[in-house]
Amino acid sequence: MTIQFSNHMADVVATRHHLHQYPEIGLSEFNTSDYVAKKLESLGYEVTRGLAKTGIVATLRNGDSPRSIGIRADFDALPILEETGLEYQSKNPGMMHACGHDGHTAMLLGAAAIIAERKNFDGTVHLIFQPAEENFGGAKIMMDDGLFEKFPCDAVFALHNDPTIPFGQFALREGPIMAAVDECKITVNGRGGHGAEPQDTADPIVCGASIIMALQTIVSRNIHPIDPTVITVGAFHAGGASNVIPERAEMLLSVRSFDPKVRDQLENRIRTIAEGQAASYGMSVTVDYQRGYNATINHKAETDFIRTLATRFAGADKVVDMPRPTMGSEDFAYMLEERPGCYFFVGTQRTPNDPPLHHPRYDFNDDILPIGTSFWVELTESWLATK
Repeated sequence: MTIQFSNHMADVVATRHHLHQYPEIGLSEFNTSDYVAKKLESLGYEVTRGLAKTGIVATLRNGDSPRSIGIRADFDALPILEETGLEYQSKNPGMMHACGHDGHTAMLLGAAAIIAERKNFDGTVHLIFQPAEENFGGAKIMMDDGLFEKFPCDAVFALHNDPTIPFGQFALREGPIMAAVDECKITVNGRGGHGAEPQDTADPIVCGASIIMALQTIVSRNIHPIDPTVITVGAFHAGGASNVIPERAEMLLSVRSFDPKVRDQLENRIRTIAEGQAASYGMSVTVDYQRGYNATINHKAETDFIRTLATRFAGADKVVDMPRPTMGSEDFAYMLEERPGCYFFVGTQRTPNDPPLHHPRYDFNDDILPIGTSFWVELTESWLATK
């Protein structure tokens, strides 16, 4: 793997460290947006701001080809208190770039500088800097604000770093690559009382426990074994004292799937089981089921293009087809529903014990910055090859 453009890398690293020090949560990335926009304007891009409040699209044209490409980087952080102790640790308490979006943005900004400098393409480049990937679906909001009407793209691409994948390895797959995600809050409405007199109460804790155990049968007994699905009860809140039976119990679920029909089936079964279990205990439930991001589905032609390009760029030993999708989720799914494209992973592993994404000690591996930056340049110049 030959990495060019070494004269740009010090600036890319500095950009990444600056972004890491000043993280901002989704739809509030105002300083980040200002910083990114000024850099792009200085490079000669036509910069459009305000999509999804803080989102940016930077456009550069060269030649006379009608072809166009969109490349997306996300720049929002997570509500996590950082524990890395790094010299460039977050200066915004309770906010942290624990998913590597600082690295994603730094690589695309680095590529923007090189693309503008070389102008070795024929067509239009749209660089999409997106807010709120982690929480509010910034991709969908940008699209609702007219992203692809204002900035037509023949194809769109995005990557994500992954500290569980060997360093420098490209991992991709045609079709589903990340799951749809839904969230559900089930509230059990009981009748509280003294812990020593349970016969005079309707105990929502016992009922809630029964619901949790019954939910485990949905994936194992209602969903076809070859349909990947997950139902996780991530929180169960009830009571506050050993001798008091509370009025309510609340549980929070994360639900993952790929097939839209299976997604509907999961919601229906969760509602049916929660209501049925509660009724058997003489209680009622409130089920608040919220649909989240759709499944991320890669298109064949664009995935084949990335596979071929990555093989040429990094070598066949550095490109793998994922045997199965990941159960994580990604709002780039919405862009892929409107435009053909490909979402892929790049390995950033230092050691097998690296802190994972969303961990308070996670730190983006700067050694991947030259690889990601160079690959975006290669992608742009290959997709919009000059005559």
